[in-house]
Amino acid sequence: MAVTSPATRFAPPLNRPFHHRSALASLHCASRNFLFLRNPTPSSTIVAVRCQKPLSDGIRSTESMSRVSSASSSVSSSIDFLTLCHRLKTTKRKGWINQGINGPESIADHMYRMAIMALIAGDLTGVDRERCIKMAIVHDIAEAIVGDITPSDGVPKEEKSRREKAALKEMCEVLGGGLRAEEITELWLEYENNASLEANLVKDFDKVEMILQALEYEAEHGKVLDEFFISTAGKFQTEIGKSWAAEINARRKSQLTNRQR
Repeated sequence: MAVTSPATRFAPPLNRPFHHRSALASLHCASRNFLFLRNPTPSSTIVAVRCQKPLSDGIRSTESMSRVSSASSSVSSSIDFLTLCHRLKTTKRKGWINQGINGPESIADHMYRMAIMALIAGDLTGVDRERCIKMAIVHDIAEAIVGDITPSDGVPKEEKSRREKAALKEMCEVLGGGLRAEEITELWLEYENNASLEANLVKDFDKVEMILQALEYEAEHGKVLDEFFISTAGKFQTEIGKSWAAEINARRKSQLTNRQR
């Protein structure tokens, strides 16, 4: 009879032959907490020894190797995607370049303040604030590839949308697909199609951020940037958007009046 120490206990009977690779064969149980031992003689008792660490004979399981490979691929894809997004930080908004603004904001600057707007805005019935923040962060993400296409470029709306959809698809492929890529695509399309209350609000933030930036550039550079205010007038869809735009326009009126004195 085999002798067991406090670190061992008898294993339950096995109803199938125990396969061994050598005089001392080993197997892991499902929990990997026990090592089953037996001698090559059929009469020997099989015992289960509690192990402090999972055993390895130097060969990784296919499942384990697959997980490592998948994790490595995911990390690499994430960094590739983030590197591509760097262009959003360095690409300047073309509307301001066309106005001769020195050192204008980047695409990322614009999206960041929109996300802040979503964060601080008052509650709106039926609107998911977190979704608005995410939508603000991704709504111009395709511009990392296509750049900032403005009305002055003469590109038809349908063609602009086609280019941006293709760019978004490319970026999601760089990310490696999966749930996060699907979420980015869903948010982008929802915004593009103005298909929800969240999209209505974020569309308003897009215009509010633009006219607020125009107000700031007018003050900093002594310019009159009427076109940005004219192009957005009457196009706000939500009460928050309308009230914020009204406040910005009131401040602009006061600012222009003081400049003329």
